[in-house]
Amino acid sequence: MIKNELLILGIGNYLMGDEGVGVHFVRTLEHERWPEGVKILDGGTAGFQLMEDLECHSTVIMVDATLDDHPPGTIRLIEPRFARDFPKAMSTHEIGLKDLVEALSLLDRLPRIYLFVVSVEKIQPLSIELSSAVEGALPQLRGQVDHLLEQLGIVVPAPAVV
Repeated sequence: MIKNELLILGIGNYLMGDEGVGVHFVRTLEHERWPEGVKILDGGTAGFQLMEDLECHSTVIMVDATLDDHPPGTIRLIEPRFARDFPKAMSTHEIGLKDLVEALSLLDRLPRIYLFVVSVEKIQPLSIELSSAVEGALPQLRGQVDHLLEQLGIVVPAPAVV
C-alpha cells in the first residue's frame, strides 16, 4: 500500500459543544490550500470507520477533546502508540479511538500519531457552540499544529479568509 504523507484529523461530536472541538478545528483548515500529500478530514465520531484513513497515511495529527483535571482550553500534545497512551478520560468516542489504535498496532499498520487534546469542562448536549475557553484556545492550537507541521517539513498555508 502506498502511504500518503500526512492526515490532519478532527475527532468529536459537533452536536455536543466542546466535545466537537476537533471537528471545529479541522473545518477551519478545509478552505486552505494544502500541499500535495496533506489531507484534512472531519472524522466526527466514526471510530473504526477511520481505519483505512489512518493506515494509508504515514503520519496523522489528531485533534480531540478530553475531560481531565486541566483548565478548559488547555492544549497538550501526546504521541500515543497503544490504547493505554490515550488520556484516561477521553470523551464519548473513547472506546472507538482506543480500539482503533490497538487494532492498527496489532496489524503493524499504525502510522505515527500526534494527538492534540484540548481540555473541556463538560459535554454540552445539543449544542454546536464552543465555550469561550475552548474557542479562545483555537488560535493557540493552530499555532502548535503549524509548528509541528513545520518540524515535519510541511509547508503551512496562510490561514484562509472566510
